[in-house]
Amino acid sequence: MKKIFIISLILFSSTAVFSQEWGSVQKNELNLKEIAPIWPGCESGSATDRDDCFNQKLATHISKNFRYPADAYKENEEGRVVVDFIVNEQGVIEVTKTSGGSSSLQEEAKRNILSIPKMVKPGMVGGKPKAIKYTVPFTFKTGK
Repeated sequence: MKKIFIISLILFSSTAVFSQEWGSVQKNELNLKEIAPIWPGCESGSATDRDDCFNQKLATHISKNFRYPADAYKENEEGRVVVDFIVNEQGVIEVTKTSGGSSSLQEEAKRNILSIPKMVKPGMVGGKPKAIKYTVPFTFKTGK
């Protein structure tokens, strides 16, 4: 009797965990939760911990790899560039759009994003790999 109780408790708790992480059904509506891609080094912890780690690693990557294009700096070109990109179903970065700033500032922002490493796991929706879209702004100021 104890074994049956323990097995049913495990099944119930695992069903609750999976439904929380993947989505929920309420009033005949299916809501699937997006699970962010997993950055290398962020494999452990809860989904929230992995999301926080992804955001922290992305910010660190952008700041470490930020370079002001020399010609744009000499010409005192400033501006804000917005880069739209996806992490595709294989965990690889693809830039979909860049806007704002000059072409050299856009190229630098695009280079920075494309140098992001391949993800350990792609984003998921309903337990299946799915491309996840991100938007990152870059502000270029010479300080002159």
